[in-house]
Amino acid sequence: MTPHPEKDCQICPRLAAYRADNRAAEPDWFNAPVPCFGDPEAELLIVGLAPGVTGANRTGRPFTGDWAGDLLYATLDKFGFSNGAYDKHSGDGLTLKNCMITNAVRCVPPQNKPVGAEINNCRRFLAARLASLPRLKIVLSLGKISHDSVLRAAGVKLKDAPFGHAVSYRLPDFTLMSSYHCSRYNTNTGRLTTEMFEGVFAGIKEVLG
Repeated sequence: MTPHPEKDCQICPRLAAYRADNRAAEPDWFNAPVPCFGDPEAELLIVGLAPGVTGANRTGRPFTGDWAGDLLYATLDKFGFSNGAYDKHSGDGLTLKNCMITNAVRCVPPQNKPVGAEINNCRRFLAARLASLPRLKIVLSLGKISHDSVLRAAGVKLKDAPFGHAVSYRLPDFTLMSSYHCSRYNTNTGRLTTEMFEGVFAGIKEVLG
């Protein structure tokens, strides 16, 4: 199984229809399943939820062009996982070091909320991405949906590794670490602060050495 859906993937009819609507309204946007971004030799894989309609769905790169990306890419820079300056578009020249970013669901969902069947359908690509990284040591899941999908892709029961911020579990092939999602809602409400998010990355660096 390839870790990349076809550009006009039709596995999820609702998401395919929403993509088509966005393509008609904004023909200059990416409007396709968003590919992974980063280092193919990465020890760290970051798994978000799904592309934002005016973020990755527009730019074609995970977490690029929206609020969540501002915090994520600033944190990656601070902890040495990137080269270059993030400038909210895919042509900014930014590269990642020892890190790759993907999403549990590759296509933008209406209201940023994929349904269970869509998460399940897209897990084949997440599992393929996990299997494709030869040096993978840590998966960082952003939010509970990502966390649970990674567990299912790894064949681990959800009850054996419940989601929580800054929790970690040693799975058979990698360590799963989790954080509240770096969304505008979570940061605006104080559920996730910059310090909390950076604390997770400090733990990652400690594990990677």
